[in-house]
Amino acid sequence: CLPPSLSLCLSLSPPADIISTVEFNHTGELLATGDKGGRVVIFQREPESKTEPFSQGEYNVYSTFQSHEPEFDYLKSLEIEEKINKIRWLPQQNAAHFLLSTNDKTIKLWKVPVLKPMDLMVEVSPRRVFANAHTYHVNSISVNSDYETYMSADDLRINLWHLDITDRSFNIVDIKPANMEDLTEVITAAEFHPHHCNLFVYSSSKGTLRLCDMREAALCDKHSKLFEEPEDPSARSFFSEIISSVSDVKFSHSGRYLLTRDYLTAKVWDLNMESKPLETYQVHDYLRSKLCSLYENDCIFDKFECAWNGSDSVIMTGAYNNFFRMFDRNTKRDVTLEASRESSKPRAVLKPRRVCAAGGKRRKDDISVDSLDFTKKILHTAWHPSENIIAIAATNNLYIFQDKLNSEMH
Repeated sequence: CLPPSLSLCLSLSPPADIISTVEFNHTGELLATGDKGGRVVIFQREPESKTEPFSQGEYNVYSTFQSHEPEFDYLKSLEIEEKINKIRWLPQQNAAHFLLSTNDKTIKLWKVPVLKPMDLMVEVSPRRVFANAHTYHVNSISVNSDYETYMSADDLRINLWHLDITDRSFNIVDIKPANMEDLTEVITAAEFHPHHCNLFVYSSSKGTLRLCDMREAALCDKHSKLFEEPEDPSARSFFSEIISSVSDVKFSHSGRYLLTRDYLTAKVWDLNMESKPLETYQVHDYLRSKLCSLYENDCIFDKFECAWNGSDSVIMTGAYNNFFRMFDRNTKRDVTLEASRESSKPRAVLKPRRVCAAGGKRRKDDISVDSLDFTKKILHTAWHPSENIIAIAATNNLYIFQDKLNSEMH
């Protein structure tokens, strides 16, 4: 089952800054967050405590720097700059001791440097700026498994960059029509395959996934595989196209599966089966009766992300009211948990939450769908690459939870 034994480690963020991304590094020792004000905060995992029986090492602020100016416009995207920053160690300050030496005629004063212990100082400086390659807002950046190239995607184009070449990129996907009135879909997310450097996938606002192979052609306008679920004509409504838009796509660590998130569901696709998803998980199906009001307040356009655990056996994604959902692929069990300040005491165990649909039977601790706070939303989540540690970005707060016993979720 999915034990909700996750304890809160950290909640931090100024109220004016909305977290826009959160990600672990490949070892899980570092965690980075970025906000819409252009600030990047890096957290480092501290060594495990020998006195705390359940301590697994907590994350503390390691470095903070400004990636871009706060007045950067996400809507107009007049100029987009992507920065690769390097964290470098500053040399420690040296104290000075003096040594007197003498011969028979003169006395000399010698300055002898002595290293004094002091707090570690970290300075961040931009190493490369990759500019002027996008006209629209960049929605995805993915580093290739060759560790020499990466791609950046906006609404209409995907560009391939070499990490050592900053003044030019190679366009590998371009869906911009000659007449913008003919535009029927946009690119919503893109990612490289974790093991094969020639493969990448991108999703669209029409709910489709396109797997491309860079060995077939320089311009990957023609996909190798198209993953698309047939639409049920009887279930079609005014909101069908909106809620079918894929907001995030992630390769599994094995590279065999794709995890996608649309407005109401999370889906797992097998690379060998294009006709329909292998698994479909209802994230908040109780919102179907609320789609009209969600359209009016623009919440229906929220872009939720998704994440795999280290063994690809559990998936995670966010929801409203500061809820986040976990689905066990083996047992088909799921759990709803809440990230909130009210229940964020250190080492506190999170209790499962349940939302009662309109008109449904309500238990003692159930929350009515009419009581959900749609201003509190978890759009961004990340899972430690090998341990049961998760990072949750709840609007302007960052929460880090870890499994109390560090047991595998299965």
